[in-house]
Amino acid sequence: MNELIIADDHPLFREALAASVKRSFPQTRIIEADTIDVLMELVEQHPEADMLLLDLTMPGATGYSALVNLRTYYPQLPVVMISAHEEPQLMRRALDLGAMGFIPKSADTELLTEALEAVMMGNVWAPEEVYDAQPLNEREKSAVELLQTLTPQQFRVLQMVSQGLLNKQIAYELGVTEATVKTHMTAILRKLGVTNRTHAVLVAQHLSLPTEDAN
Repeated sequence: MNELIIADDHPLFREALAASVKRSFPQTRIIEADTIDVLMELVEQHPEADMLLLDLTMPGATGYSALVNLRTYYPQLPVVMISAHEEPQLMRRALDLGAMGFIPKSADTELLTEALEAVMMGNVWAPEEVYDAQPLNEREKSAVELLQTLTPQQFRVLQMVSQGLLNKQIAYELGVTEATVKTHMTAILRKLGVTNRTHAVLVAQHLSLPTEDAN
């Protein structure tokens, strides 16, 4: 493995994770991101990265939104989720949404190495109990397929709408005009096949976690 991206908002955990990776793969160059915006910039700057270790709960993301966005626009990049969430259902959803692996933050270096080696070989890795959990249902799959039709900017706008931001607030955050945000919203509603913001948010909620405040 030549280049690996670690995305986690906790600097101490990033440091510990990077050290664990270095012990097993000493020649690996490690790049770090603490927000989704920084991560997206890094992914564009390092298209040849071998793997991404992505925290399930990152600033700038809602639930599995970052995972779905990355798998849609950077399908060549293997994404491995790493999280303190160890509920089999949460891990199974990540795999069903395109993650190549799910590593609990409680994993030791030996288990981490096993997981990374499996993914580098093109295999999916997760704790055994994941496969007893229920897969995505057809309604969830349909919602995800609709969300995957959004451009990255439309995806960001929808996330901000889901967080309760008004058009003028979204325009300020994105550095665009309010008219541009309205244009994005029109396209989002059309692509999702809904008629208003409330219904669009309901579609986006299929990427949410049961508990959004845990790390």
